[in-house]
Amino acid sequence: MSTARLSIDRGRCIGAGMCAMTAPDVFDQDTEDGLVVLLREEPAAAHVTAARMATGMCPSGAITLSEP
Repeated sequence: MSTARLSIDRGRCIGAGMCAMTAPDVFDQDTEDGLVVLLREEPAAAHVTAARMATGMCPSGAITLSEP
């Protein structure tokens, strides 16, 4: 289990989908509005690298990753 924690701000999300493409085990897109959906607030250790990449690629800064 990882100690990384994710949070999203759907108000900032522009629906680019980079997160869902980069870390599909952690993020998805809402089928109604295309905005980010957080699947795992605490991603497994195997998914932290992808979650970190998705956080950095988010054009609107809607994803926050907190790591110790």
